[in-house]
Amino acid sequence: MTDPGTPDRRARALAALADQTIELPSWAFGNSGTRFKVFGQPGVARDPFEKIEDAAVVHRFTGAAPRVSLHVPWDLVDDFGKLAAHAADLGVSIGAINSNLFQDDDYRLGSLTHPDEAVRRKAIAHHTQCIDVMRATGSTDLKLWLPDGTNYAGQDDLRGRQDRLADSLQQVYAQLDPGMRLLLEYKFYEPYFYAMDIPDWGTSLLHCLALGEQATVVLDTGHHAPGTNIEFIVMQLLRVGRLGAFDFNSRYYGDDDLIVGSADPFQLFRIMNEIVAADALRPDSGVNFMLDQCHNIEPKIPGQIRSVMNVQEATAKALLVDREALAAAQASGDVLGAHGALTDAFGTDVRPLLAELRESQGLDLDPYAAYARSGHQERIARERVGGTQASWGA
Repeated sequence: MTDPGTPDRRARALAALADQTIELPSWAFGNSGTRFKVFGQPGVARDPFEKIEDAAVVHRFTGAAPRVSLHVPWDLVDDFGKLAAHAADLGVSIGAINSNLFQDDDYRLGSLTHPDEAVRRKAIAHHTQCIDVMRATGSTDLKLWLPDGTNYAGQDDLRGRQDRLADSLQQVYAQLDPGMRLLLEYKFYEPYFYAMDIPDWGTSLLHCLALGEQATVVLDTGHHAPGTNIEFIVMQLLRVGRLGAFDFNSRYYGDDDLIVGSADPFQLFRIMNEIVAADALRPDSGVNFMLDQCHNIEPKIPGQIRSVMNVQEATAKALLVDREALAAAQASGDVLGAHGALTDAFGTDVRPLLAELRESQGLDLDPYAAYARSGHQERIARERVGGTQASWGA
């Protein structure tokens, strides 16, 4: 289907797409790999300043990626004010600050849930450090993914771990300034396999409700069991006003962290359909659209450009859904008509619509092709020689 919809619907879609922003992860610009091998690539960023520069390139070509998430300690620098100023000079800003609770020997049996209070204090102090980084960079979001869990039944008391987690989270939450948020992520397995301490959206939501209004849930599209109806979770969190952010990626089996929309573009469309239906695409909705991907074998900057474009395409299709026809079909029990309202929009070729948007913004009609023609990839491969190229986990 190529019909872009009625003129009014098309105009509304263009306006909404012009306001859409997608946050980039700094770690996507460093070398990364699997547990078997980290692959080095020519021209990869060697430090946080170069990661910011690469993110700014993505924004320059797409016009839709003005923020960069940082990770502590991977992105530690001596002067975060200088890093934030560097970002501003390049036309981007610092987004969420991500903590790290999975690369310290002390956390073998847990961090915020550890039986030893001294270890829990250490994990809480790490978040104090992250909040200080937020203040220095102007960030408003502290993103916390908890890797804690157990591998064996009886290894630890499950309720006791939840009680310790609740206390630790409260101590972190109490340090937030007004206007700051705690974004609490969940994952149903890995690195532990018997029980994760925040395995699902319900557990994350319960902790957020107990903490207060500044705590919201992060939904990573790769953190669900196969067959999970992710768009239902999106709807429910929107319904109670606690969807704080997305981590967009794609998966075939587990937490694959592939380019968003690459494995199941219809799923991405269904998710964005719920966002549009709830009017949560607005910049002031409180939902932060972020990427969380590791480009292990593909080049970093083009991988991020493609990801941004995929989110834009799914969003454009969701904006073109005939809501009146959909509602009428649902009210009358027209099952196929209602489903067809979605599949018709999903089948729409929205590339001409997005090309019009980019032309109005002074951008190339095809950001991916424009970057390939620019010679930038070849230039950074020549210039970024020596030093230690920033790796995942470095």
